[in-house]
Amino acid sequence: MELDRPSEETPMVRSARVTFESEGEQLVGTLYQLAQADDAEPRPAVVVAGSWTTVKEQMAGLYARRLAQLGYLALAFDFTGHGESTGHPRDTELVGRKVGDMSSAVSHLLENPMVDPESVGLLGVCAGGGYAAVAAANDPRVRSLALVAPWLHDASLVHQIYGGQDAVRRKLDEAALAREEYARTGTVRYVKAVSETDPEAAMYGPYDYYLSRARGGVPEWPNRFAVMGWWDWLTFSPIPSATRISVPTIVVHSEQAALPDGVRRFATLLPTAARVLWLEGTQFDFYDRDPQVGSAVEAVDAHFRHSFDRVRPTAGG
Repeated sequence: MELDRPSEETPMVRSARVTFESEGEQLVGTLYQLAQADDAEPRPAVVVAGSWTTVKEQMAGLYARRLAQLGYLALAFDFTGHGESTGHPRDTELVGRKVGDMSSAVSHLLENPMVDPESVGLLGVCAGGGYAAVAAANDPRVRSLALVAPWLHDASLVHQIYGGQDAVRRKLDEAALAREEYARTGTVRYVKAVSETDPEAAMYGPYDYYLSRARGGVPEWPNRFAVMGWWDWLTFSPIPSATRISVPTIVVHSEQAALPDGVRRFATLLPTAARVLWLEGTQFDFYDRDPQVGSAVEAVDAHFRHSFDRVRPTAGG
């Protein structure tokens, strides 16, 4: 078990490596909690998911640590085929598999005697927001949902983002060929996940969060994208899942962040009103920069406390 160094303003958080099973694969996560928490008292718990291609040491771990400072048990984990978790093909966006992994993470938390089974939430950042939305719609054990700078697209938004219908069709054709090659030979075709120089990269441009070692360019992240993953990603439409979400929901976003129209479409489909908090900042600001992260965590904390109808947990119980 590791202890994170506290500052004068924040309590000490301890983190522990955990493993759990999902569809026969072993997933690896980091469970964060207050170092001085009273282990005898059941506590609210949150599963945290980050953006596509990412590992637990990136934005998911940051948000989990921040929530732990507020008294939650918070779990960041590597999806199947990513990071330290087992599974093939590696580093592939397989939407159904990722949604299932989130429910497996919920199962893992519910096996922990320190977790209040009536107070389990999901927090998704960027693409993790889409996965979390579908998981919350599917899993009645989830009691609250929070989405931060969520990437929520549908077919029309996909066409806008990825260069139009013909460009999307080309990517889908490439994905289909890559899937066939994998099925035939076991070989996975990869491109860079992020690059400033390679236009074939999944994200082509000066994306400092991923390219800076001081931010998200951590050694655990391989910076690669399986071309076959375009199929699941471009045909994934998390917005309709809103009609099946019955738990309290908050969305924190910005007009300067990715796909604000997707957020609006999603929010209007929810059976019960969601709180949509519009802040300032770019998409990448919400990954690791304050005041965006601090404001998002503050809003998510208030939302979870209200959802779980309990006083904010503090160190020592």
